[in-house]
Amino acid sequence: MKPVDEQLKLIKRGAEEIISEDELKKKLSVKRPLIIKAGFDPSAPDIHLGHTVLLRKMKHFQDLGHDVYFLIGDFTGRIGDPSGKSKTRKQLTEEEVKENAKTYKKQIFKILDKDRTKVVFNSKWCAKLGEEGLFDLAARYTVARMLERDDFRNRYRSEEPISILEFLYPLLQGYDSVVMEADVELGGTDQKFNLLVGRGIQKNYGLDEKAPDYLLKSVESFREENGRPGMKKPVNYESQVIITMPILEGLDGVDKMSKSLDNYVGINEPPEEQFGKLMSVSDELMWRYYELLTDIDYEKLKKEVASGKAHPKKVKADLAGNIVAEYHGPNAARKAQAHFETVFAKKELPDEIRDFTIGRAKIGIVDLIKEVGFAPSGSEARRLVQQNAVTIDGERINDPNAEVTLNKEGRILKVGKRKFGRVLKG
Repeated sequence: MKPVDEQLKLIKRGAEEIISEDELKKKLSVKRPLIIKAGFDPSAPDIHLGHTVLLRKMKHFQDLGHDVYFLIGDFTGRIGDPSGKSKTRKQLTEEEVKENAKTYKKQIFKILDKDRTKVVFNSKWCAKLGEEGLFDLAARYTVARMLERDDFRNRYRSEEPISILEFLYPLLQGYDSVVMEADVELGGTDQKFNLLVGRGIQKNYGLDEKAPDYLLKSVESFREENGRPGMKKPVNYESQVIITMPILEGLDGVDKMSKSLDNYVGINEPPEEQFGKLMSVSDELMWRYYELLTDIDYEKLKKEVASGKAHPKKVKADLAGNIVAEYHGPNAARKAQAHFETVFAKKELPDEIRDFTIGRAKIGIVDLIKEVGFAPSGSEARRLVQQNAVTIDGERINDPNAEVTLNKEGRILKVGKRKFGRVLKG
């Protein structure tokens, strides 16, 4: 293990809040691997760069030699986390949760070390609570404390319904920490209430001879299944330290990164898409991305830009290349940069452009965009045309009712900044 101060420097990078740093120092000084927990709701498994902020912090702990647990809330996911929600969420089916969990497992190892990551499901112990356990758990927290949460308080005041089921979510998340004997739990800033409940629930239960039998059985089972048979409770075992990470702003630099707001970069997107999107961020947002999405010494780069030794555009291209390389490899990053420079810097067509064959001589522009797959629906294609985001052979098309005449030589369709296609008459 590295010295405590060295570990803290990496752990604190980009972190919003640590509760508490003194407790964390105490845990790190024990010189044993800490149990690091981060829970993920399986309702939205397509990972974008916003999700990777938390995953990268898990990787930091992993690199420092600690035990990282990626907890998929397949049990709590059926309730749905009420964080930031103004209305009761629709419950997921067991089948939906299982499918989403599979998708998660395919993506997280682009960042985490597969051989050193323990993936666990909280249905293993939550489903075994039974009546006794559920009643006992619910009795350990009050409605008054629950209503201290902004989400619940605001909904209560505006007379929006709050289900009793939603009150159970933070309690069950806290119970996860008890069973796992978590030393540290990570989460976004919007998860702070849930994480604090976990600290409180750990203190309330304790793990001694007075602990209820259903809990001790779950703890022992968890230890056995995760390679810690017979592990004794550490002498200084205390409630978990919580570390909150910022919510990453999307490409617009205003709202949080989100697929629904179309301001995201997906980790499975093609290299050219990733690179082009990252080059569109502002110079100010670029530094935020350096801090939260890379391990590069961005403060040094900042000074070089300020002194004129480095150009912001070159530094941004290095950021984009670094991120693309992490998910697709260095060679793909070099090709993505070359593609970007050809299309945008030199205002030329890319070296490789896909051909699409249409079986008629004329086609409406909206139907054409949809048919080649450059928009998921006719309404989205229409919106792109109306936003002046579509050209044919370099000529802008802004009438959704326009028709395109095709030929055997092919016409160049461009949608947005990065989608190109040669459309030929079949």
